[in-house]
Amino acid sequence: MKTELPENEAERLNALRRYEILDTPPEPAFDRIAEMAANFFHVPMAGVSLVDENRVWFKSRVGINVHQTARNAGLCSSAMLSQGVYHLSDAAHDQRALGHSFVADLGIRFYAAAPLRNHESLNLGTVWVLDQKPRELAPREEEMLRALAALAMNQMELRLYGERVARLERAERMSGEQLREANERLAQSEERFRDFFEEAPIAYVVGSEAGIIRSNRAAAQIFGVKPEEMAGFHWRSLFPDTPEAQSRLRKALRLVESETEACGAGLELRRKGDGRPLWIQWWSKRETGGKYARVMFFDITDRVLMEQQKARLEAQNVYLLDEIRSEQNFGDIIGGSSGLRKVMQQVQLVAPTDATVLITGGSGTGKELVARAIHEQSARRERPLIKLNCSAVPEGLFESEFFGHVKGAFTGALKDKPGRFELADSGTLFLDEIGEVPLAMEAKLLRVLQEQELERVGDTRTRKVNVRIIAASNRDLKKEVDEGRFRQDLFYRLSVFPIEVPPLRARREDIAPLVAHFIRQSARRMNRPEPQLSKTALDQLATYHWPGNVRELQNTVDRAIILWREGPLTFDLPASPAHQDTGSAKATGKATLVTRDELKRREREAIINALKQTDGKVSGPSGAAELLGMKPSTLASRISSLGINRRMLE
Repeated sequence: MKTELPENEAERLNALRRYEILDTPPEPAFDRIAEMAANFFHVPMAGVSLVDENRVWFKSRVGINVHQTARNAGLCSSAMLSQGVYHLSDAAHDQRALGHSFVADLGIRFYAAAPLRNHESLNLGTVWVLDQKPRELAPREEEMLRALAALAMNQMELRLYGERVARLERAERMSGEQLREANERLAQSEERFRDFFEEAPIAYVVGSEAGIIRSNRAAAQIFGVKPEEMAGFHWRSLFPDTPEAQSRLRKALRLVESETEACGAGLELRRKGDGRPLWIQWWSKRETGGKYARVMFFDITDRVLMEQQKARLEAQNVYLLDEIRSEQNFGDIIGGSSGLRKVMQQVQLVAPTDATVLITGGSGTGKELVARAIHEQSARRERPLIKLNCSAVPEGLFESEFFGHVKGAFTGALKDKPGRFELADSGTLFLDEIGEVPLAMEAKLLRVLQEQELERVGDTRTRKVNVRIIAASNRDLKKEVDEGRFRQDLFYRLSVFPIEVPPLRARREDIAPLVAHFIRQSARRMNRPEPQLSKTALDQLATYHWPGNVRELQNTVDRAIILWREGPLTFDLPASPAHQDTGSAKATGKATLVTRDELKRREREAIINALKQTDGKVSGPSGAAELLGMKPSTLASRISSLGINRRMLE
């Protein structure tokens, strides 16, 4: 079967060649991506492929011995051009698999792949998984494939930046040699080499604290100053007023003043006129008496900016890896109740817009899944969905988590770090438990939402961002506003389009399909056969009140699968749900009179009691997280932020 070529095939191939990755030896970073794909999907075959003129070449692979196939032999050429995840549930009954020899030779039944799409929206290859057994692909699995593809594409970008930085460093070493040679020649006789000085490709200035005395054309060009304006120009005006830039300047001046000859790298300036960033590497020689100094330098801006871009990609990689490795919340949006249908109708209405969405509902109802659904149906679906659980952030670190920081901004800030807003640029930022943001921080958050610009902690440079915000809370934020615990203007900014997710007890008809899904998911994850479910057990689940909602339901199924040995699956639930419902209702009625400090005190006591019951065990079966209906990572963060230690458990 012949695959149609895209209209931009020549442009696509040129972009692929620029990465200089074809026919390169195996690399651990790509091999780990293939291994993660195989492990997550529980399939025997997985890999990362790139498609050139006439073949599909495997950069990494698991379960396949060949290095490449003909371009039309497999499905990667078609999958590469899809807008989303391309998959076949059963290739034996799918017309798209006909005529592909690679599919027939390996006996492939299940195929799924996400395209590798670069920042120019050019498709270069795929991350794929194969199985010789037919199976369905869940929406959560589609999202995982897209995350793995984004990780592979980021790795290709990092590889490219690494090669470019190496080339620039080689060029800089050559320039340094030329610069030292020029310095020696100029020291012999400046008059003799006047023409050389003026036309030299390396910037050269003679100056003092008062300003520049003399310079050549290269210096004027780099500074963005007209040659005739260089004499007397005050060079300090080019240095940005940021703590880090001023610290570098002070360090350089101390070197120049204390040494007859000095050199340094990485001085940050701003070009005159357009204010663009400028980074230089420099050498200086102080004249006898120290009244002025000769300084030579060259522009290393391209290398520094590439290193910064590399750092940003690495930070995004860390986030993507954390997402891929993190414990899954619970299954996909499953059910057909009227309450759930209303939520999905609202998602379909708001997703194509860029409107800010506020999702409300109890803990464990699936607010994050609704946020994912909005992102996946929006025009930003090819960009990342970045998450931040505001309840897990220590109070003093909110600004750094939101907006990032520069090196030296505070104790422990050892390097520049982009915040979640920058990581989500052109994508979506999901702010879970938004009601936990301190009042003092809410004003800064509101400004960024309104202006779409921010400043990192310790920096004065303003950065523009283009981020869609989806917020979620299990609190009544309108009530929090009325009681002065949440800013009114921020509330209205967030609740442009509110969506309320109903609790599980209000959509009991969804329990049966959810239980069936969780049984399949848990059995596959634990590599166990799927047990049968009796009507008696299903009726038992349907009458329980589920205070922890869908999250509690999944934990209950997981626990039952772990304990199951044979026969129908059974569940261990509290015996008197009616009594507990009453207690829950009473607690809800009293909650209107509880202060925020009291809520935190109660939460602290509940966590300490749970830890005492489990002998300090946080995660795993019968751990405190399971008792409380929380994710282990969330519980660990709350233990830290509430200052709970082992002595309190004795």
